[in-house]
Parts: sequence; C-alpha cells; structure tokens
Amino acid sequence: MNLGPMNKRLFAIKQNRFNPPVVAVKKLIEEGKLGKIFSLQLNCFWNRNSDYYHNSWKGTLKLDGGTLYTQFSHFIDLLYWLVGDIKEVNAFMANYAHQGIIEFEDTGVVILEFYSGAIGAINYTVNSYQKNMEGSLTLFGEKGTVKIGGQYLNELEYQNIEGYRIENLPEGNRPNSYGNYQGSMSNHDKVYDNLIEVLDKNAAISTSSFEGLKTVEIIEKIYKSARRL
Repeated sequence: MNLGPMNKRLFAIKQNRFNPPVVAVKKLIEEGKLGKIFSLQLNCFWNRNSDYYHNSWKGTLKLDGGTLYTQFSHFIDLLYWLVGDIKEVNAFMANYAHQGIIEFEDTGVVILEFYSGAIGAINYTVNSYQKNMEGSLTLFGEKGTVKIGGQYLNELEYQNIEGYRIENLPEGNRPNSYGNYQGSMSNHDKVYDNLIEVLDKNAAISTSSFEGLKTVEIIEKIYKSARRL
C-alpha cells in the first residue's frame, strides 16, 4: 500500500449513514420505491444540561459554533444524503434554558426548500426534560411514507409503501454513551471498515470531503437566515 504525496484520502465521519433503518431507506429512495419525495419532518429532541457545558469549549460560539454543529450535524447530513441539496431556508432560534451557559441557541425551528422541489421542517432542541427523547426523520413520498425514529435514528417506526415492506433489519450498534447522556449510534467500526477498503481495495469513500463541507454549508445557510428571539 503506497500512500505517497499524490495518493492521500480525506474522510468525513458521518456514522449515522450506517444505521440499519437509514441504510434501508436510502436503498428505497435510490430504487425509486418512494417515488418523488414531497416533504419531510426532522425532529431532534435531546437533553444537554449545564453540566455538559461546564468548564469546556462546548457552548462557546468560537469553538463550538452552535447546537446544529455539535449536536445535530449528522442529522443535517442525512437530509442532504437522502433528499439532496437545500435551496432556501428560513429559521427561528432562541435560548430558553441555557442563558449564561451557552452563547447560542438551545432551540430552533427551520423551514427548508430543496432543489428537488421537496419542502421540509426541522424542529430541534436540547431542552428535552432530563433525557434525550427523539431523533427522527419522516419522509412523505408519492408511493410511500416512512419514519426513522428512536432517540438517535435507530428504529424504523413506521412504513407504508406501495407494494413493498422493509423487513429483517439487522440490529444496530448501541449509542455512544457519555455518562449522563447519549450521542448517536456507535458505528465507527463501519467507518474504519470503509477506510481499510478504500486504502486496500480502492473502494469508494462512504462520505467524501465534499459531502462533509455540504453539511457545514447548509448549517451556515440556516444560521444566516435565522431570526433570534
């Protein structure tokens, strides 16, 4: 294996793409089984208390950047990966329960228009009382409706698809545990598997640097559009 100066790789780590229900829905969309995607709803209802931010870079505008970056960037990535790029956004944000603790919002509502013509909404907060409640994505298409839910997009909660049914999903990995709170599903083993396949077998990178930058671009577009309450 020769990794000389002209043979380098840059990997963006988006482990939620490997969640079993996410993989299944991606396949549905690629095969056209949902038809045209009309609209979507993304819910990110987590808990991050003052202890999480205490004496840390977390919560600072300079090093953290905002709730969409540190908590929910992987969710934004899935919108891009599943539905495509976003044309226009309109957002409202507020800091209700973390004033004096963080330098940005703890709650937001975002309306989206995709280049595909689909529309959508994001509702997010880190004010879910005492613990994480939900991380879900519902897609409404001309041939079906599906909802990926659970706390971190780890469960297939609903499906009604014309002539098709998702069955026998493999059990996913456990979430990342950080003591008093949980993160997203721990799929970093699959990220490393992909890295090895890319370097040894010239496979495709699961998430390219371009796609990683798209997440940043979309979040910046949301923040620039936001009205702060």
